[in-house]
Amino acid sequence: MAQRNTWQRERVREALSDARGFVSAQSLHATLRDDNTGIGLATVYRALAGLAAQGEADSLQSPEGEALYRACSSTGHHHHLICRSCGLTVEIEATDVEQWAQRTAERHGFRDAEHVVDIFGLCANCAAARDAQRDAH
Repeated sequence: MAQRNTWQRERVREALSDARGFVSAQSLHATLRDDNTGIGLATVYRALAGLAAQGEADSLQSPEGEALYRACSSTGHHHHLICRSCGLTVEIEATDVEQWAQRTAERHGFRDAEHVVDIFGLCANCAAARDAQRDAH
């Protein structure tokens, strides 16, 4: 079912595009509230779910289990490297993972298999800052 393109949905899309890295619905709602948009949290959740379903937003689960979203910068299936410290996100292709997932599914008799692979770590800048802080002590 296609979602209507309301002004609220468009404003959520804009706020998501302005966000750096992945953000939670609550964080995006707080930004919209600070901008006095009058958009409710339930509307933010619905808009984000619709954007993700239509491929306009990436959605993933944080290590803590929270749903996070960001505006897609590429189309089609892809994976992410995500900095646990600053949220920097890099879209990556993972041909080896794609082949492994397909082979594994087939080996177990699964068809139409889908997968999600996101790699969390520290980006080069955050790792260097952490190392510098550790060296200072």
